[in-house]
Amino acid sequence: MANKTLKNTQDFEIYDVAIIGGGPAGLTAAIYTSRALLKTLAIAGNPPGGQLTTTTEVENFPGFPNGIQGPELIQRMREQSLRFGAVLKDENISKINGTFSTGFTLTESSGNQYNARSIIIATGASAKWLGIPTEQAFRGRGVSACATCDGFFFKGKEVAVVGGGDAAMEEANFLTRFASKVYVLVRKSKEKMRASKIMLQRAFANEKIEFLFYTELREVLGTEKVAGIRVVNNQTNEEKILSGVEGVFIAIGHAPNTEFLRDFVELDAKGYVVASQGTHTSMEGVFVAGDVADFRYRQGVTAASFGCMAAIDLERFLAERG
Repeated sequence: MANKTLKNTQDFEIYDVAIIGGGPAGLTAAIYTSRALLKTLAIAGNPPGGQLTTTTEVENFPGFPNGIQGPELIQRMREQSLRFGAVLKDENISKINGTFSTGFTLTESSGNQYNARSIIIATGASAKWLGIPTEQAFRGRGVSACATCDGFFFKGKEVAVVGGGDAAMEEANFLTRFASKVYVLVRKSKEKMRASKIMLQRAFANEKIEFLFYTELREVLGTEKVAGIRVVNNQTNEEKILSGVEGVFIAIGHAPNTEFLRDFVELDAKGYVVASQGTHTSMEGVFVAGDVADFRYRQGVTAASFGCMAAIDLERFLAERG
């Protein structure tokens, strides 16, 4: 949807709710609040859509028995929110001022400002990547940051997991349900792995998993999709190619998109928004939804559910205050 505001101008409309984020959490919240006849502004980000826009086939979102492309799912959610009267802006918020009693002002990165009585934060989290060029080139074509989302596509195939923490061990164990073999690339020694003992025990006991220590991913190989990887031993500089690998899962963590919120709401040690009583934050009139607060599940359907809860909590909050 085209942005109707002009650069460095003030939008003097006062919205009942401003939703920051254009993924499943933010758009679901927008559907619920606009359908409840609350004047809704959804600031969807630029580019909009969150992690689902970089996902190809989504097979685990209810209602699509044959699967659906991630960008199409987001577009349908956008259209549904527009149907009920939500206003969409594909912009990024850089600052928030105000309180519930005085009203909130949201400033977009190029200077546009919006006013709202309440806020839902749904900015999500971003997967951490290694930064090698071929990693990004094959995203959605064999390279993923979510085994739960994409593991099903690698039935009977060899895959590699990059990482040495609990997330990597969890991904590796999960992938053995589908893959014929799972390589785990760890850049340190076995003794220096960050994963907890219980997670390591499970991974080492799984005969489908092979650990490669002091090993780093140098290149993802292939043309249309992943057809092998090139790795290097960071102690000997010896390189080798694992030609049977058809999937690569980067499991070095996620970072919540909360840098602009540090002086506005309470964040935990990892930067995630702290939620209480469901979706309430430390700031009155400000609610949270999705991966920006959820570091455990990180699924499209749980984010959408979180958005629904935030919208209902916000609607009740406003109703109680007239």
